Amino acid sequence: MDTTDKTVVIMDRSGVIGPVLLEAAEARNETDVLDPDTGKKTKPAYLFELISPNEPDLDATRFELSSRIRAGKLHAFVEIGPEVVHPGENQTQCRIAYHAKNGVMDDLRQWMGWPINNHLRKLRLADAGIEETQVKDLFHWVNVDSLGLVSKDADTGHIQKAQRTNEIQALLIPIVTMMLMFLMVMMSVPGMLQSVMEEKTQRIAEVLMGSIKPFEFMMGKLLSGIAVALTSSAVYIIGTVLVVRHMGFQSYIPYHILPWFFAYMLLAILMLGALSAAMGSTCSEAKDAQALTFPTMIPAMIPMFVYFPILREPTSHFAVTMSLIPPFTPFLMLLRQATPEGVPMWQSIVGLIGVVLCTVLFVWLGGRIFRVAILMQGTPPKLSNMVRWAFRG
Repeated sequence: MDTTDKTVVIMDRSGVIGPVLLEAAEARNETDVLDPDTGKKTKPAYLFELISPNEPDLDATRFELSSRIRAGKLHAFVEIGPEVVHPGENQTQCRIAYHAKNGVMDDLRQWMGWPINNHLRKLRLADAGIEETQVKDLFHWVNVDSLGLVSKDADTGHIQKAQRTNEIQALLIPIVTMMLMFLMVMMSVPGMLQSVMEEKTQRIAEVLMGSIKPFEFMMGKLLSGIAVALTSSAVYIIGTVLVVRHMGFQSYIPYHILPWFFAYMLLAILMLGALSAAMGSTCSEAKDAQALTFPTMIPAMIPMFVYFPILREPTSHFAVTMSLIPPFTPFLMLLRQATPEGVPMWQSIVGLIGVVLCTVLFVWLGGRIFRVAILMQGTPPKLSNMVRWAFRG
């Protein structure tokens, strides 16, 4: 879990909630941040800064705070409406808005709900002379709305209001995107190992070697896997886009990550497909191929075990580190890119370069193993033999 302290600016237009949040945060930081037994920091501290709202130009203040969040100087800012104690007809005046890069999955936003509403009840009781029946809005719960960041139009210079974020953008889109990548890889790669093993044991490979080189044989397998993945993914993506647009939710379609999806998919299939074909060429029996299928697919399975903590905190050190490990990059970097927070461009470029280099290495090593092992019969797969074939030929 990321234990980096989270600094939040409170713009309290009501004048009664900000001090309570400061007190609640101080109490939490004293009791919940450190482990009572080891003294080790286990949770981030919540640091609140209370500012006076500039009523004539609130949009400028919102934009300034949003810019500080983009620069990494703030975690979020909270705007408390002036009518939160006694909500009126104007909902914008009685709401509490939480502005952050990814507020939907933010524990801090969820934590704020209790101290805010508990204090509001006390204020309403006092105003009602303690009699609950005299105050109809005594238990009116004020939600902390999850909003994105305030931006400025590059052409007109007008400040654009923050858009509401929801669970579809924060959870469903990243998960579906990564699962589609996993599905395409699993449809294309494992079959290569079994196919190569069968062609070797049935002597089909020996016939083919009379007219083509081993590397050409392996690349044919890889290209066929890529063709299957491209066709399948095109059907899934086009079908999903048409259905979503028909339902009126076209704003949720992440068009900006589609080029990254296809780039990562091609590289992942080349990388893992080369490994799978090389493993298949070392097998002389079906049981050997079955034993090697799981180790071959480990690079595609590990991201499935770690995606949720990365989805919760896509900019944490753990998320960045895991997404920059080349075998995991096609899955985890794509997951991070699909979140509302996004990924800095330099991380996307570094991740892509790493995958390209790793793919070249896997194809080269896989080709060296393939050309030696494809014509060998009766030799069980051994790690020592694979290493020797990969580096010595």
